Amino acid sequence: MSTPTDSPEPVSRRTFLHRTGAGAVLLAGGALAGGTAAAAPAAARGTVPARGIAPADLDPLALLKKMLAFDTQNHGDGGITRPHAEMLKGVWESAGVPAEIVPTPKKDNVHLIARIKGTGSAAPLLLLGHSDVVPVERDKWSVDPFAGVVKDGEVYGRGSLDMKGANAAFVTALLRHVKEGARFDRDIIVLTDCDEESGPYGSGWLAEHHWDKIDAGMVLTEGGWFLAQKDRETPMLITVTRQDKVYFNLDLVADGTATHSSKPSPGSAVATLSRAVAAIDTWLAPVALTPVTREYFGALAKATDDGAFRRALELMLSARSQAARERAAALVVKRSSYPWLHRALLRTTHAFVIEDAGYKENVIPSTATLRLNCRGIPGGQRPRDFVAQLRERLHGRDVTVKVAGEAGESEEDVLKRLDAKSAAPPSSIDSPLYSAVRAAAGKTYPDAVFAPALFEAGTSLSPWTSRGVPGYGVYPYVLDNDQLITMHGTDERIGVAALQQGTEFMYRLFDAFRVR
Repeated sequence: MSTPTDSPEPVSRRTFLHRTGAGAVLLAGGALAGGTAAAAPAAARGTVPARGIAPADLDPLALLKKMLAFDTQNHGDGGITRPHAEMLKGVWESAGVPAEIVPTPKKDNVHLIARIKGTGSAAPLLLLGHSDVVPVERDKWSVDPFAGVVKDGEVYGRGSLDMKGANAAFVTALLRHVKEGARFDRDIIVLTDCDEESGPYGSGWLAEHHWDKIDAGMVLTEGGWFLAQKDRETPMLITVTRQDKVYFNLDLVADGTATHSSKPSPGSAVATLSRAVAAIDTWLAPVALTPVTREYFGALAKATDDGAFRRALELMLSARSQAARERAAALVVKRSSYPWLHRALLRTTHAFVIEDAGYKENVIPSTATLRLNCRGIPGGQRPRDFVAQLRERLHGRDVTVKVAGEAGESEEDVLKRLDAKSAAPPSSIDSPLYSAVRAAAGKTYPDAVFAPALFEAGTSLSPWTSRGVPGYGVYPYVLDNDQLITMHGTDERIGVAALQQGTEFMYRLFDAFRVR
């Protein structure tokens, strides 16, 4: 997860500074053969054989461990995904499912497309799962991030949550149907794409050059969270996302006098920028409830067994003034077992992500720049209004707020583009895929509440949703908050039992498309 491919292109630190100055198959109930930490470097180099995998015996944990062994880190300009794709291609072909590797202009950065042929009585269903992952800070991990270590009932690894774990559940659930000789009422396309975590050759590039291979009537990807009660285990709320937040970047730029470092000045660019950062560090944009988020928080109120949290939610939803809504929202975040998630779903967010100042230790720099990554709520506060509010907040602090865009775009061009995204409707809840997700949730998690939701991040769905194709998201495993916040962070992990149950959820979802 997760950067929309049609958003202003995310940048690596290097680019930002320039611009601104079978062996590892686990039989269900059996034992692991291979797949140790020692095998991980070989797998990452693509030297582990891709053939000879018995797909009928694949367990989601085994497949996930194989996926995690491949180092597909994306530092901002795409990853090396071919070895991972070759392995997965072998899995599909061993099951009799044709799969094709689609190269991109970057060497060894590829897409993989598998297609299970159906009766053709309906437009294809496409499963979208990215193979690239964000970089790791190895020295901060407690385990090897590419070894698929299982510890205390959790499987650790970069991508275990986002989103190789979801991919493992998608694929093994489908392979179970294939083993049973299932016939589906439509083709099922499984796209394992690259450059989702930024880069020029993601799903947008694929749609532009190979739309015939991925043309579908419905799409399912990463997104909706499966949340637990306060005990961190009991399923509470099962969601499917039908809309992503609006992604945009801003740059804060401070200027000062460049001079010798022996004569420091309180008006330096770095000090000016630091004071501006302090002014907006804890500042929050206004709460904006939309029909999508109101339904979500209403479902959360029904789902929780925490009475104080429920009352806070009900108070927020019934508030008649913005001031009352803000007070109640603060209480909701305080009471929530998932405070970072719920704060993000309430408003436009801004995060400090990349800072640039200075080039030599004996020179006080003339310019300091900080990038803010922002996520707006569709149908809520418009990005242009957030920018205006931020500028007002920083008025008189000698800092310029610049709207980052693509090459050649004016600020107004960017804001108009963001206006259009903010006004785009969510995917319909009147589709066979949405119905299948809801039915599978009811069968797999009968005591939990089901609801559509807003995704606080972004996905690669734009090539389809921009064409009117409904797109949805699920991460099919129940998570507690400690696991949730490891996404893009240290010691990323999911529960092994949750992965198994999530795979059963996916199996029941696909069952809706079987021909009887």
